[in-house]
Amino acid sequence: MPNSSAIPFAVHPLREALYEELHARPFQVVSTPQLITHLAFTATPEQMSTACSLMNALCRRYSVNQPGPETVSFHQDFGEFSVRWERHMEFYSLTFQRSAAAGPEPFRNPVIGLLPEDWQSQLPGEAVSAFHIVVDGGQLPLEPDDLARYFEGQKLILSEPREGKAFLCTAFKLHSDGFGRFLIQNRGASDYQTGRLVQRVIEMETYRLLAQLSLPMAKRLSPQLHDMDRQLADLLARVPVIETSEEERDLLQSLSLLSTRLETYRTETNYRFSATKAYHDLVLMRLKNIQETKVEGHMTVSEFMTRRLTPGLRTCESVQNWMEDLSRRIERASDMLRTRVNLTLQEQNKGLLSAMNRRSSLQFRLQETVEGLSVAAISYYMVGLLSYVLSGLPLEAWHLEKKVVLAVLIPFVLGGVWGMTHHIKNRLIKAPVGDEE
Repeated sequence: MPNSSAIPFAVHPLREALYEELHARPFQVVSTPQLITHLAFTATPEQMSTACSLMNALCRRYSVNQPGPETVSFHQDFGEFSVRWERHMEFYSLTFQRSAAAGPEPFRNPVIGLLPEDWQSQLPGEAVSAFHIVVDGGQLPLEPDDLARYFEGQKLILSEPREGKAFLCTAFKLHSDGFGRFLIQNRGASDYQTGRLVQRVIEMETYRLLAQLSLPMAKRLSPQLHDMDRQLADLLARVPVIETSEEERDLLQSLSLLSTRLETYRTETNYRFSATKAYHDLVLMRLKNIQETKVEGHMTVSEFMTRRLTPGLRTCESVQNWMEDLSRRIERASDMLRTRVNLTLQEQNKGLLSAMNRRSSLQFRLQETVEGLSVAAISYYMVGLLSYVLSGLPLEAWHLEKKVVLAVLIPFVLGGVWGMTHHIKNRLIKAPVGDEE
């Protein structure tokens, strides 16, 4: 490990990990002949940890070195065979290798047969990829009848990778043992070149299968999207004939339920469809790196993938784009209907405000009428009180007459009561609430 303390300045804590990441999964040097079995399991993080523990148990059984808990890639020789264990984002893989000739029936005795069956049965997750690779040095006959026997009569895909330095044969089919099969014949490639070819074939087949995981999902969703598209068209056709606010609310609720259903589908498929695009790009990159040369009368692996895998990817992209377009149309329809509902509510509020204004005007007029009656009533009682007061005064001694005095005082009483009433109204009614204190 490099000595970071020798650097006289601060370094990022992930600097060394970033350097090591480029070398986490190096190409293996594969000698010829070779028997290989590759497995890939989709797994949860908990199952990944279980798989790592199971790998440690196998290492203890054979008394060899064990991987650490955070190991990304682990390669170990077990004597009769070697194992390569790798941890990926959503799957882990196991590659078993044995340096041995295949024999006249190359796929009859695969290297996985050397592994303990009880250990194999405990592997967690779900196997999405399981296939055998036979690397031959030229001993196996490759006549059409021989190839048909090796691959149980399946239609074959043939090519010459590495610009003719190797021969590749497969059927991209499951055979009677439940495994796929690849046959590679070395025709002058070095062990390093053979290792790179084997690794690219392994990655191509594994990523191809992972890329296809979303295709059944896309096929299952297509009828559902057709139904939702039709429902949206029916709901939009109802908009021009809506007459009541209840119908508007019912339609808006239907659109909301349709949007919720669509968002559920998008949540379930978004990661899978994105992964499909990424895996498909990796498959195309590996096919390009294989550098195939065509074998007359047979499709190459690249041609087969272009014809069979790419349409599946286009289907997934079409379904994903369909959901995005449907989501946008539902959103626009909901916005349009909400605008219509808001306009209806504004008209209703405008009517309510007009009615309130009319009631306020009537109330104000009634208040003015009551105010006038109140001034008259209060003045009447005030004049009555003044009459009692004047009765106790010696008006005759002052040469005054009670009726005349009351008649003179009435205008002043009315003016005083009216002024007092207006003062109270201005203070308690017209003044702001904060000014009442």
